[in-house]
Amino acid sequence: FCKSALARYTQWDFIELVCKHGVPYHEKKLGQLFCDNKASDILDMLLAECDEAGAEIRMHTSIEQIDKTDSGYLLRTSAGPFACQSLVIATGGLSIPTLGATGFGYQVARQFGHTLLPTRAGLVPFTITEPQLKAMCTELSGTSLDCTASCNGTSFRENLLFTHRGLSGPAILQVSSFWEAGDTLEINLLPDRDALDWLHTQQTERGNAELRTVLGEVFTRKLATLLAEQWFESKPMKQYTPAELALIADKLARWQLVPAGTEGYRTAEVTLGGVDTREVSSKTMESLKSPGLYFIGEVLDVTGHLGGFNFQWAWASANAAAQFV
Repeated sequence: FCKSALARYTQWDFIELVCKHGVPYHEKKLGQLFCDNKASDILDMLLAECDEAGAEIRMHTSIEQIDKTDSGYLLRTSAGPFACQSLVIATGGLSIPTLGATGFGYQVARQFGHTLLPTRAGLVPFTITEPQLKAMCTELSGTSLDCTASCNGTSFRENLLFTHRGLSGPAILQVSSFWEAGDTLEINLLPDRDALDWLHTQQTERGNAELRTVLGEVFTRKLATLLAEQWFESKPMKQYTPAELALIADKLARWQLVPAGTEGYRTAEVTLGGVDTREVSSKTMESLKSPGLYFIGEVLDVTGHLGGFNFQWAWASANAAAQFV
């Protein structure tokens, strides 16, 4: 469903628009682009484009009713009635309600006969309530480390961040979109090493070194100490039996936990689910149920990875609809 729109308005088209407006930006790892100054530079750019196109922006206006007419749609609003041939729903999902997110777009879709796929928070931190693990997360709040996070057959290699509520960071946000309540999350804390081989090497070459000391060379001192104290009994490496080393390696490479939940829409970067794409034209974004009605962006059941993919879908789907409204 996404391919047609993304092929017609690529990331290079958006970057060209950014350059046209002289917005300075830089690239971070994984090809992610960030404004040099502030994110509102992009908002200013979009508002300038609206102004150039002669678009009217009506703020503080509530839509009370939408009716289908012979020539299009009639909107009854707090600012009076508006008639249009084409009605584009670009309302986003439920994520971050403090920015104004609501389920209004889903209400419109239902009104005109569309199927909605179940919605839930995506790209969102996990919460932990198990007492010992929660205490560990609280103690390590602010600590970040490289890892591989996996769930339901999908893995992401990025940073994990401990928080006072649980787990966050890019790897966690990414894998959260593939997690459902009750699922087990698996984290490899040593993604660049074979944990068991590494421990055997440490035991052979540094038999008198304590486990916490060895771990402290790949993790922060605080994390190494907590792992050694809470997960294992820290003692000189030469005192561990092969079976004990295997258990330590398994825990470091396959730390398994079941999150209590997520932080929900309050901090989620996207909303999973939404308007069923099978009922929308992939070429025009027009409803196959109600001619003249269009759905673009996050209100559709389209969710991208972290790193600008959801923004690119917003621009590309909007461009696709704009060719036909």
